[in-house]
Order: sequence, then C-alpha cells, then structure tokens
Amino acid sequence: MLFQYHPDTDMLYLQLADRVSMESEEVAPGIVLDFDEGNRVVGVEIEDAGKLVDLSRLELRALPVADLILSERI
Repeated sequence: MLFQYHPDTDMLYLQLADRVSMESEEVAPGIVLDFDEGNRVVGVEIEDAGKLVDLSRLELRALPVADLILSERI
C-alpha cells in the first residue's frame, strides 16, 4: 500500500494494489476510485485533501506490516 500526496494539486492518492487502473469512478464529490480489469479497487484519489484529511499525522494500528518505508519529497 502506498500513500502519495501531491501538494501542487492538493491530491492524496492511496494505492491499494500494484495493479493497473483500467477504469475510474467518482463515488462522492472529490473521491475517485480506480478499478483494475477484474473490477477490484486498486486506488483511491482524494481531491482537495488538505481540506478533508488531517495530513499532519499518520497513525498505523494493528497492521501486519513487514516493511515500513518512509520517504520524503525530493
């Protein structure tokens, strides 16, 4: 799973699976789901994320994380 924030567009993308998005659907204003060829959700796009989500904090609870990779914008 990968979380990506794009400050230039204030968009937060949650990549749930490493599969190609074949179709997208806006399910609520500013919330877009990406689907693969099997109609499984592979990503979630949140537009105007800074207004909807507290981007200053990320908390993980009870996830079976084997590798945690933190990277900064370059």
